[in-house]
Amino acid sequence: MRSPVHRRRSGGLHPSAFIVHAHMKQLIRVTVNGELHEVAVEPRMSLLKFLRDELHLTGTKEGCSEGECGACSVFLDGDLVDSCLIFAVEADGSEVTTIEGLARGDELHPVQQAFARYGAVQCGFCTPGMILAVKALLDRHPNPSEEEIRQNIAGNLCRCTGYTKIIEAVRAAAGCALE
Repeated sequence: MRSPVHRRRSGGLHPSAFIVHAHMKQLIRVTVNGELHEVAVEPRMSLLKFLRDELHLTGTKEGCSEGECGACSVFLDGDLVDSCLIFAVEADGSEVTTIEGLARGDELHPVQQAFARYGAVQCGFCTPGMILAVKALLDRHPNPSEEEIRQNIAGNLCRCTGYTKIIEAVRAAAGCALE
């Protein structure tokens, strides 16, 4: 394997000196769930793949790989994002919170507790992204109406339910009376 910079016999740089090789790794520093990680990653590796394959945090799911289903939702510097649409190198210097970082020790987050109590999980594939989307909603609007709940979880697809139990869990987590 040749170095990306090699000289021609004439003394000028070879054209390959100006090519960024996709296989060259870039060192990133990212805090995930409160723990600093310094890892060399491929420039085109998604944040989703980084979390799952490099850090072995498999709670974040790969659904559509197009940012349509919400299964890969994580918090990036406090904003809910689809991790399949972001390169890991874009998270350099950032803080990421995954579903694994939501609980504090053995104590589940109130949204996680409500999902468990109200049976708002079926196969569980959409659950991590759904829970993070609900947390984002409740952080912004602690007393949402049912319509606001439906609007805010619309980007998270669940193929198993009619969303009734999920909405009940959200209302319970928000402290809203169930109708």
